[in-house]
This record gives sequence, structure tokens and C-alpha cells, in this order.
Amino acid sequence: MSFKKDDKVTFVIEDIGTGGEGIGKVDGYTLFVKDAIIGDKIEAKIIKAKKNYGYARLEKIIEASSDRVTPACPVARQCGGCQIQQMSYQAQLRFKEKLVDDNLKRIGKIEGYEFFPAIGMEEPFRYRNKAQYPIGVKDGKAIMGFYAPRSHRITDIKECMIQQKKASEVLGIIKEYIDEFRIPVYDEIKHKGLIRHVLTRTAFSTGEVMVTVVINGRKIPKQDKLIEKLKRIDGLVSVVMNTNTERTNVIMGPECKTVWGKDFIRDKIGNVSFDISSLSFYQVNPVQTEKLYKIAVEKAGLTGNENVIDVYCGIGTISLFAAEKAKNVYGIEVVKRAIEDAKHNAEINNITNAVFESGKAEEVLPRMYREGKKADVIFLDPPRKGVEPAVVDAVSGMNPDRIVYVSCDPATLARDLRLFEEKGYKAEEAQPVDMFCQTSAVETVVLLSKLKTNKHLS
Repeated sequence: MSFKKDDKVTFVIEDIGTGGEGIGKVDGYTLFVKDAIIGDKIEAKIIKAKKNYGYARLEKIIEASSDRVTPACPVARQCGGCQIQQMSYQAQLRFKEKLVDDNLKRIGKIEGYEFFPAIGMEEPFRYRNKAQYPIGVKDGKAIMGFYAPRSHRITDIKECMIQQKKASEVLGIIKEYIDEFRIPVYDEIKHKGLIRHVLTRTAFSTGEVMVTVVINGRKIPKQDKLIEKLKRIDGLVSVVMNTNTERTNVIMGPECKTVWGKDFIRDKIGNVSFDISSLSFYQVNPVQTEKLYKIAVEKAGLTGNENVIDVYCGIGTISLFAAEKAKNVYGIEVVKRAIEDAKHNAEINNITNAVFESGKAEEVLPRMYREGKKADVIFLDPPRKGVEPAVVDAVSGMNPDRIVYVSCDPATLARDLRLFEEKGYKAEEAQPVDMFCQTSAVETVVLLSKLKTNKHLS
């Protein structure tokens, strides 16, 4: 039987995709349905039909899955921020465990590792310390929120259930400022207008708040009035203007100017303090970040005698955690500003056994290997695309006893673990950590150990 656009079908959701979409079959024809979960019997309307599969929109739930819950957010379906809020939290954790385990086995062909249950949160809401809101206009009024799935159409919100309440306060104040003083909002099609995005950061340990306004220009009108309004937020310590005049989807521009207060906010994870600037990369869930990094350092088995390399070190988070228990740590990161932040964070924590270098991992590591550098433990915490083959070669060539790989993408993690296994390193343990509750994303920590028969390749 062939299917076409606008056909209505009834079927049961039997699986879930990597993006949290429900998957079911009608007469052998596979359909992907956003907002549906395993066990739902649904009526759906086909919106795109390919030869062997299609995409459908959920029209009606005929019988709800036992794992289905009412989303806490009233606009969860329209908004692209959360993909699986309609799933009970225990079901979310099971989904993420299966996602990681399936990827390791199917893509990486990895076997024989110990797999641990996902580490979740007691309260899987209000966990984010960072929000980035695009701004638009509708019916003459400012709207702010998040983009609807696969679009740049803004879903207007009053508050976000996974953000801190202070971030929602910023939403209201920015809307009020734009409407009161008729501030022009950026139009990405015409590349005209002024205010593009607003970014908020909240330090959980100190309560400090930073607000960054991204503008298509150098300054905004009535800036003093905006600052006065923002001062209503408890804990505000910094207001920053970020200039982005490029025709681009990249949110932040390279130039920041602090127009009120400090250049950074200070947060603390475990025993380590971090100063976070507007452009700093910093994990968005500090509660789970502490668990994640503790696990990473524990798996490294540090005794105080090890030389450690932290690749993709960012502002030095894992490096500084590891420095407490290692002999020396060498951090590598391509973003120069992040390296400046890492050095600064080492200073404020009186950590003297951590050194940082700015450069591409695929260039710095092979150079270090050619120079004969060795490491007992190497941490890898790459971006979503995973590690470059040159990094795999250099890391395995350095012959560390253990590699700890922290990943935000199970697919590229699995691919890279396969490459490391070919170089003589076996995945021993895999630990998912739910850093992004209500979404389909998951972090995983994997310990790789050197095989006794390991013959390293250069």
C-alpha cells in the first residue's frame, strides 16, 4: 500500500528516534511522529511521504501510553526547546540509556563493556543556568522564546520550565523595554533592526546573574533605562552588549562590552570556582556537571602521580577538577578566549599544576606526540562532531594507560570508540548522565583501557 501527504492513519508507536520522535508502522510503512511516545495508539496525518518512510503530525491520542504525562509547559508541543516533556522522567532515562547502548553496539560494534544506569536528577526542571532567546515582533508587540522545531518561527513564552525563574524575569523586562521605547527588533531576512537575541546566565552557587543583549550595531537607545529595569532582578551583577552585525545564524558576535557591573559571574562546582564571561563555554546544568566531572575523574583513577592531558578543555572545567588529584594537567582548546578563562580560573583557585594552550586538537596533539610527549591519562570532551582521526592517532600513540571520553553525541562517540579499539583501546565502562532533562540529548562518560596486546600506530 502506498501513502501520500494528508493521508490519515491509525497505528501504535513502537520505538523512539534519536530526536525523541515516536516511530510506528502502518502496513510496513514507517512513520516518524513528533510528540508521540512508545505505547501511544494515535491518529496522525502524513505531512511528508517518502518511498519507504514518512513524517506525520499527531492529530489525536486514541490510547495513551502508560509512560505519557501532561507536559509541565503549556507550549511544549509548539516550542523546539524540549522534545520529550510528554514522557515520564523514568521513561526519559530509559530512552537515553537505550539510545547510548544501541549506538555503541550498532554503530561502534562495541562489546563487553559494563553499562551503568543513567544518572538523573531529583528535580528535572529549572536546571539550566543559560538561556538564549531570539526576539521578534508579532501584532506590533515584542515576542521572545525559542524557535519552533525545524524553523525560525519564534514560540512566544512567558517562562521556560527548564530555565531558572530569573531568566523568565529577564524575558518580561526586555519585552517591556522594547515595547515602551519602540526599539527596533532585528529582521533576519532583511538584515535590519537592532536587538537580535538576549542571553542570560545564572550562577547557581552565588545567585549572580548576567544579561547579554546581542545587537546589530554598537549601542542601543535608552540603555540607561534598560539597565534600571534589569536592576529589578535579584542578583544582577553584569549587563553586556554583544555586537553581531553579520548576516548569520550564529547568535553571538566576537565583540562584548560591559555596560554595567562586572565582566563575569562567579560560580562554583565542587571545590572549584569559575569566572564565566559572556562568551565562555560552561556546562548548562551545574548540578549534573558536578556529577559528570566527578565520574570522569574517578574513572581516570588518579593517584597524584599522573601526567594528564585534557583535550577540548574549554574554560578548564575537567582540567581543574583533575588537577586536584593529578601531578600535572595540560589543557588544549581551540577558542583563545576560553584558554584565557582557563588560566584565570586556575589563578583564582591557586592551582599551579595546570597549563593551557590554545590551538586545534588535531594540530597540537600530533605535534606533542612527535616531540615525544607522554600522558598517563587523557581526557577527551569534544564537540558534537567527535574527535578528528589525527587526534585518535596521536592519543593512542602517546600510549596512556586510560582514556576518559566525555561525549554529548552517542553516534559520534560510538564511531570514535571503534577507531580507538582498532588502535588497541577497549571501552570498559559507559555511564550516561542526564544533563539535558526533557530533551533528547544525553552525555556519556566512557572509560577506555589499554589492551595488553596493544601495538600503537603513529
